[in-house]
Amino acid sequence: MSDENPICSAKGCRADAVWVLAWNNPKIHTPERRKTWLACEEHREHLSQFLGVRGFLKDVVLLAEWEDRAEEGG
Repeated sequence: MSDENPICSAKGCRADAVWVLAWNNPKIHTPERRKTWLACEEHREHLSQFLGVRGFLKDVVLLAEWEDRAEEGG
């Protein structure tokens, strides 16, 4: 990761990310594959709903927890 704070994935948003939305598209990704979007507090629910109605959303985790998992190798 760079020295810059990760920012929200919502279009036009420049706020610091607080959440990681882990998802996959079962039509094109293997079941264990996880793509990620980042979300600020304001956009977490909107982005979660967008992925959820498509059946793509797998997990919503605090960014700090996601980074801890990555450091632990899982």
